[in-house]
Parts: sequence; structure tokens; C-alpha cells
Amino acid sequence: MNMKRGVGLALLVIGAVLVYFGLQSTESLSERVVEGVTGRYSDGTMTYLIGGAAAAAVGLALLVFGKGR
Repeated sequence: MNMKRGVGLALLVIGAVLVYFGLQSTESLSERVVEGVTGRYSDGTMTYLIGGAAAAAVGLALLVFGKGR
């Protein structure tokens, strides 16, 4: 496995874990209160969701298009 594919796999796994934790935090009582009052999730939850999705997308792109030498 070349370096690009290794980094891609690591980013994909890290991204999936971050999205998982972001989804778990959307179900917490405090997050439901914040969403009910403001109409959106807290900044921390959004960071997990957006950062995880971005990391997973980059990781997947490196796995698919990161053909080595």
C-alpha cells in the first residue's frame, strides 16, 4: 500500500469516527435544548459533523484516485 492510500484510509476512518460522535451528540439533552432555542446545533457538534464529513470525503478521494507510481 502506498503512502497516499494509507493516508486516505486513515482520513476515512477518522472522518467516520468524527461523524459518529457528531451524530451521537445531536441526541444529547443539552443539544436538543440548544437546537430548540436557536434552531441549529451547537458549534461543537457542527464542527464534528462538517469536519468528519470533509475528512471522510478527502480520505475516500485519496483511496479512489490516489494511485501511486
